[in-house]
Amino acid sequence: QVQLVESGGGLVQAGGSLRLSCEASGSLRSIIRLNTMGWYRQVPGQTRELVAVLSSDGSTRYTESVEGRFSLSRDNAKNTVFLQMNSLKPEDTAVYYCGAQASSVQYWGQGTQVTVSS
Repeated sequence: QVQLVESGGGLVQAGGSLRLSCEASGSLRSIIRLNTMGWYRQVPGQTRELVAVLSSDGSTRYTESVEGRFSLSRDNAKNTVFLQMNSLKPEDTAVYYCGAQASSVQYWGQGTQVTVSS
């Protein structure tokens, strides 16, 4: 089993920055088997969408709307991924979830609210 603990959400004005962190803990064997780890977001009434995800081969994928503004990085020693969000826009407002996948098992964090005021 893997637990994902998020931190770093909050309220920021448009144009500002926030940094989200997600630490994976639990079974080391399960953590090593994670194929992907990254961030998703969800607005009430809408489906959860991918924001940025890091794969085990080192590649990173971003949704088009955050390209050039958001940056995903990883600290392997701490089993933690970071999402640096710059030039935030009101449309980035959502609950951000850390997600990780190992084979057919999907893990989710509890979510952290990001609110961008205009």
